[in-house]
Amino acid sequence: MNKHKAIVILSPGFPADGNDTTCIPPMQIFVKGLKQNKPHLHIIVVSFQYPFTASRYYWNGVEVIALAGKGKGQLFRLITWRRVWQTLKKIQDKYELTGLLNFWIGECSFIGNRFAKKYNVPHYTWLLGQDAKAGNEYVNRIKPEKDALIAISDSLAKEFSINYGILPEHTIPTGIDTTLFSPRPGQRNIDIIGAGSLIPLKQYSLFVNVIKRLTADFPEIKTVICGKGPEMESLKKQISRLRLDNNVELKGELSHPELLALMQRSKILLHTSCYEGYSTVLSEALYAGCQVVSLVNGMNVRPAQHHVPDNAEHIPGIISGLLNNPDLRHEPVLVYPVEVIAAKVAALFGH
Repeated sequence: MNKHKAIVILSPGFPADGNDTTCIPPMQIFVKGLKQNKPHLHIIVVSFQYPFTASRYYWNGVEVIALAGKGKGQLFRLITWRRVWQTLKKIQDKYELTGLLNFWIGECSFIGNRFAKKYNVPHYTWLLGQDAKAGNEYVNRIKPEKDALIAISDSLAKEFSINYGILPEHTIPTGIDTTLFSPRPGQRNIDIIGAGSLIPLKQYSLFVNVIKRLTADFPEIKTVICGKGPEMESLKKQISRLRLDNNVELKGELSHPELLALMQRSKILLHTSCYEGYSTVLSEALYAGCQVVSLVNGMNVRPAQHHVPDNAEHIPGIISGLLNNPDLRHEPVLVYPVEVIAAKVAALFGH
């Protein structure tokens, strides 16, 4: 009896249900897109840490096995790894396992790589951001081959090559789901939007300082920052100290649809992160009709609506020029549709 073909995705976390839109949105969009692109392929996500309750369920037609490691270290992590291995073995016994895809080069790729080599299963690891930085102990433990690595962007591939002497053979960014956007965006009454975790890496203190400089020419400028994180309180104090309470609104964490709706009401996305693999928020903002200003480029080729200053000092000047442009357009720019991205990844596994 022929076994049904299946691909397994190993991830630190995955949405607990259809309403869990804030759990790694780019990767859940990819998984959903992969299932839609290959409806007859059985896709199984094995989630190491989150959700925090061990369970087996279906999400948009994808089987999810949550092992609920809960981020515990040492002995608990080893127990989780053993459970992952046992789960993979059961999957292999039941299905024709055509491939393993690991999100990030970390514990998922460590276990996935060992399993794939032992049982001769095609496998790839998708480098998605900070895992390409120097000091990732898993790189030396895994010693990955370049043809088994997918970089999310040209810049991340270069970063990984500089740090580890391995240039990933494949570059595939994450895609966007155009069906999540309203066909009739509302009035663009937000001048600038920022979106992301409120952590030092994202440099939202710089975002606030840029707005302060812009108020000299645009005293009524309206901006919002969407996200949560440890810098929330310090940002509140900074906004109050600079007397920007009427100019900068901290929205906190929003659902993914809520964030996209705000993007479609915004003129400019300002992304002040000092390090990114390739933030999907840039692609989403472009399709939402925003002009994008970011410190990190990501890809070697970018649309004209994506502006990358030489340094942070040039950000206010670029934004001033955009806001003063009476002919500024806000038409959707589609650079990485998830359908294309899913097809590229599936092709690596021969599907």
